Amino acid sequence: MDAFAPWHIILLLGAILLLFGGPKIPEMMGGIGKGMKEFKKAMKDEEEQPAESPKQIPSASNKKEPIKE
Repeated sequence: MDAFAPWHIILLLGAILLLFGGPKIPEMMGGIGKGMKEFKKAMKDEEEQPAESPKQIPSASNKKEPIKE
């Protein structure tokens, strides 16, 4: 048995249409599209300008202090 049968998807889309109404759905999809476009642009910009290499921080394990009793 599949996780989602075609009638599951139709039922889900119908519920979304009832909850949000017809005119609101294109606005929501437009907002999602703009967000995806900005995300892709930011990823592309990050690839073009790589971040500075991280500075090495001395670890505490390199320092050995005498044990005090």
